[in-house]
Amino acid sequence: MLTSSTDPTPSPGLRERKKAARREALVSASHELVGRLGLDAVTVEMICEQVGVSPRTFFNYFASKVDAVLGIQETPLSSESAEVFAAGGPTGNLLDDCAAVVGDMLDSSPVDLDRMALVMELSQREPALLVRQIAWFEERTTELAVLAARRTGAAHPGATEKMISSLLILLVRSTLTRWELDGSVGEPSSHLPHVTAELRTLLAPSDS
Repeated sequence: MLTSSTDPTPSPGLRERKKAARREALVSASHELVGRLGLDAVTVEMICEQVGVSPRTFFNYFASKVDAVLGIQETPLSSESAEVFAAGGPTGNLLDDCAAVVGDMLDSSPVDLDRMALVMELSQREPALLVRQIAWFEERTTELAVLAARRTGAAHPGATEKMISSLLILLVRSTLTRWELDGSVGEPSSHLPHVTAELRTLLAPSDS
């Protein structure tokens, strides 16, 4: 069980670590319960009881038990990174600037391969998890298209902005794939320059 600190004024660093630990505990509890009992049999109250928090605390982290199982959180993109990209930065080159955004996203969201594998396993057994994953992906795609529209100056995301959104997602997926194929060595973002360079090479005009 997680308990509150006896220090009345914990440092911001400690506070954030405690929040992260509580979030991880909620995810782990939801995995254990759903894996053992099935999604329909598990309630938010059961997850809370296992972790030792109130439902009110639970809903500070997740909108539903499904989101807890999937570990869904807000898009890990800093406001500073988004503002720089929207303003046409940091370099003015679209591919390089997309890479900067993706690097920030990857660094802000540590990847746990074992947990990813468990979520995939649970999703195969529980269709509701897969449905939510698809909906979450569409939400993030739309958010990135809106960010792209801020950069292009479009009133609403159109074909160009959706293409930029797709490029951002491609860089995320390709970087994670490269990281996994290379033995999951180091941080995923360390493989981003290789992916960006490879994409630039693939798109370059042929010498022939």
